[in-house]
Amino acid sequence: MTIPGNLLTTAMAVMPHTDADRALSTALSLDVPFWPQLPNLSYYEDMYVQAAEHFPGMVLDLEGRRLSFSMDKFALELEEALARFEDPEYFDVTPDYSAVYHKFLDMDLADRPAIRGQLEGPVSFGFNVKDENDRPIIFSDNVRPFMLEFMAKRVNIQLSKLKKKNENAFMFVDEPGLQFVFSALSGYDDTAARRDLDEFFSMIERPRGVHLCGNPDWDFLLNMDLDVLSLDVYSNGNLFIQYHKAISRFLDRGGRLVWGIVPTNVEPFEKEGAGSLADYLSGLWDELAAKGIDRDFLLSRSLLSPATCCLVNPDRERTVERAFALLRELSARLREKYRLE
Repeated sequence: MTIPGNLLTTAMAVMPHTDADRALSTALSLDVPFWPQLPNLSYYEDMYVQAAEHFPGMVLDLEGRRLSFSMDKFALELEEALARFEDPEYFDVTPDYSAVYHKFLDMDLADRPAIRGQLEGPVSFGFNVKDENDRPIIFSDNVRPFMLEFMAKRVNIQLSKLKKKNENAFMFVDEPGLQFVFSALSGYDDTAARRDLDEFFSMIERPRGVHLCGNPDWDFLLNMDLDVLSLDVYSNGNLFIQYHKAISRFLDRGGRLVWGIVPTNVEPFEKEGAGSLADYLSGLWDELAAKGIDRDFLLSRSLLSPATCCLVNPDRERTVERAFALLRELSARLREKYRLE
């Protein structure tokens, strides 16, 4: 396993910046850097739009900032996409769709403990993108199998590029929509999601994992064939640790946990400091230790991150950058407390 632990720092990729270089500098301030996604800079940088590049049938309205899908357009463009299916470069993120990805790849990142990339996951993408009848494409038996393979190829080419820059590179598959799978109203249940995600991850190279800020059934995710799971423990920590048996199995299989702990929204951020967040996390770890999970083992397989990304603050990037700074301070405090290298 190449994903580090010992409470090193990383973060989610969506950032509020409109200055690409400033966003990249902020990302590089953490131990495990990543290439930022900047939807306030351009709609091309929206995480769903980036995932949709070259996907047949997509209708992109840049002015209205809307992404939709046309079944007729899908039928017309599918043959061309299939003709390029064995060309890995076809699935990579182009400069038009990211202001920083290629800058990131041009950097010397070999001395970092790891680096990270990301792509929107198929469940969230399939729920979010709707056809001309306002029906999510995840319900289409014609589109969904293609989508799974298409997204897997997109993850694999990005991971291969990142591994050339740092042999410990890994990928987050962002799946905010997974929490809706467990709603009786979704029409796409956890059995269908398990089937599709098992197939999806079977096509993806390692290391790979899932990030989400919501609150799904944690047993569902902890028992998937993942190498890393990133979550918002600031909001969901007390619930998450109730799944201690699944957490223990996940760690024993070699999994890593990314504890999203520093809030990035203005109001909760102003209420917290390194001391209060350290106490909260230590309390969660104490409870897991009381349930039989060795603390040293847990921390050796843990990273720290902000709790969520944030695009809604009135001060745009200011609080987010302060959260990154607080994350570094918190990591140093806890690493000293637990005597981690």
